Amino acid sequence: MLKKQFLADKKTCKVTFSIDHGAAEAAKGISLVGDFNDWNDEVDPMKRSKTGRFSTTVKLPCGESYQFRYVIDGSIWENDADADDYVPSPFGSDNSVVDVSTH
Repeated sequence: MLKKQFLADKKTCKVTFSIDHGAAEAAKGISLVGDFNDWNDEVDPMKRSKTGRFSTTVKLPCGESYQFRYVIDGSIWENDADADDYVPSPFGSDNSVVDVSTH
């Protein structure tokens, strides 16, 4: 699930990424990876809430779309069911897209 909050400066959007379905239900740890963090699974670890949902919030520059995925337990790559779009990746699967180009 994606929740967007465009900031007053109109240059930044706070996006909360969250997941609680599929392989995430039994996950020990999940990281958010995307072209905004060089697909590095150590940059944006997600925290589990009391309800079992994993989430993290990142600030993204407005005017762009960003590809992302969730890495579950270091090896399972999962898309966001509520992504704004999906695009093919060079690895034969799709990447989720979050669009903060307009508000």
